[in-house]
Amino acid sequence: MHDAVSAERAGTPALAVMTERFVSAAELMARVLGMPGYEFAVIEHPVSSASDTELAQRAQAVIECLARMLPAAAAEPGAK
Repeated sequence: MHDAVSAERAGTPALAVMTERFVSAAELMARVLGMPGYEFAVIEHPVSSASDTELAQRAQAVIECLARMLPAAAAEPGAK
């Protein structure tokens, strides 16, 4: 989350991805960094023990989510 918010502040649209387990921490970090409500994609946890097939499915799902977020990110950096 920190990297995404830093990129946004520098004027570069960014998209963040978190696992389900870290959603609360990511939301808190966004608030602390001054961007409450910063939108990010969420994938299943854990990642480290997922099979290649499971990882491919998660990657496809997150690509679709990020594709929906991308027009807003490009149009208004920092306004997610």
